Amino acid sequence: MRFKDKTVLITGASSGIGETTAKAFAREGAHVFLVARRKDRGEQVAEEIRSNGGTAFFHQADMSDRSQIKTMVEACVAQFGGLDIAFNNAGISGAFNVETHLHPEDAWDDLLAINLTGVWMSMRYEIPEMLKRGKGAVINMASMAGVKGFPGSSGYAASKFGVVGITKAAGLEYAAQGVRVNCVCPAVIRSEMAEEIFLQTEDSSAQADSWHPIGRIGEPEEVASVVLWLASDESSFVVAEAIQIDGGLGA
Repeated sequence: MRFKDKTVLITGASSGIGETTAKAFAREGAHVFLVARRKDRGEQVAEEIRSNGGTAFFHQADMSDRSQIKTMVEACVAQFGGLDIAFNNAGISGAFNVETHLHPEDAWDDLLAINLTGVWMSMRYEIPEMLKRGKGAVINMASMAGVKGFPGSSGYAASKFGVVGITKAAGLEYAAQGVRVNCVCPAVIRSEMAEEIFLQTEDSSAQADSWHPIGRIGEPEEVASVVLWLASDESSFVVAEAIQIDGGLGA
């Protein structure tokens, strides 16, 4: 098992990529600290992991609340004795298909608060815990919208380009101290968010498939496998990278 007795903190862990990744880490022996706003679903995911022989604990937190982020990391350390790996996955889609000059101000503020500031604040408390151990891995959730322009997504793009930027800066800052920071940049992945935006009808689903040269959208497991690789010693020479998981969309 690649992650036997390692502590992994995952935000946005109650569904989609976060849930799938949490279960994958648990199967590899990790102690998984799940974080999400939805308590009922988060508790359910934790129980599913435990019922399959894994170790999991759920903690409710809102990534737009800085004090809750601090408490989140403190609770993880109290529960499992430290922190080895963090997957800062929580995020929202906000306003989509809206031109820049029409983008609602409150939606802009929410996007930056959760998608960007939430990641930064998480790292602010996660990294010191890893430095105590002299080793760690942080994987942030960016997006293809953080490396490539898409019309109608200025707020979301701003938040995800920001995640790529802070990932690269932090990756360079802490590499020599044993903490690797990278991010993943998925294209359209089957999830609740994708269902709401891209997969509402048969026609829209077919259109989403057609955007990817591989001919289909991605599955959560295809992102989870990359996250686990970035968290493992197999990727020990990978630092400050934005890994595109996109079926060829960004080529």
